[in-house]
Amino acid sequence: MLEVNDLHVYYGGIHALSGVSFKVEEGEIVTLIGANGAGKSTCLKAISGLIQPRSGCIRLKGQALMGIPAHKIAEAGVIHVPEGRRVFANMTVLENLEMGAFARSDRSGIEKDLREVFRRFPRLEERKYQLAGTLSGGEQQMLAIGRGLMARPKIMLLDEPSMGLSPILVREIFDIIKSINAAGTTVLLVEQNAYMALQTAKRAYVLETGFLTMEGPCDKLLADPKVRSAYLGE
Repeated sequence: MLEVNDLHVYYGGIHALSGVSFKVEEGEIVTLIGANGAGKSTCLKAISGLIQPRSGCIRLKGQALMGIPAHKIAEAGVIHVPEGRRVFANMTVLENLEMGAFARSDRSGIEKDLREVFRRFPRLEERKYQLAGTLSGGEQQMLAIGRGLMARPKIMLLDEPSMGLSPILVREIFDIIKSINAAGTTVLLVEQNAYMALQTAKRAYVLETGFLTMEGPCDKLLADPKVRSAYLGE
């Protein structure tokens, strides 16, 4: 589904990503874990076209994405749910969801997907005429994911979906991610809560200061002493 090869990203003189390579197979949940500043969010922004890498290759089902504008990458099926939710605060919940389908013209399909989002997130239907900025943090995260689903993603890039949420809501959001994947959406997950990420995903890559240092099945990384010491507080 997604291939990233030898990706180099700079912020001025800072080498933020150094030769990063990984892949995501169709139907998988793959997670990138690492400390703050490791380059996780930068990686997602490079894939979705929000920043331009210095060099490397990014392919979606064999199609090169480097140099393509972000809105065209979104239209190709790469949907980025950003860190901090980034909902349209002065628009209603319904308007936010409709914005997720801005590139679509299949009205019946949009209406069907809207019903599915409301089935998955009943609280959003209850608040569909409420301004998004007045929702709780957990509800805004649900709205951000729902807005992404309205674009019918081939792959969903989720950046820190548990940030700032209570433990109960964190579990709920991760259950939602698993159910979205079970329904057929491939997921690339960036998450600082390494334990929940490794419990949710199939495979993981560990980023440290712009370098990939480890990779493998999540159950093996969960049992790795280095990972447990560095990211699981043991």
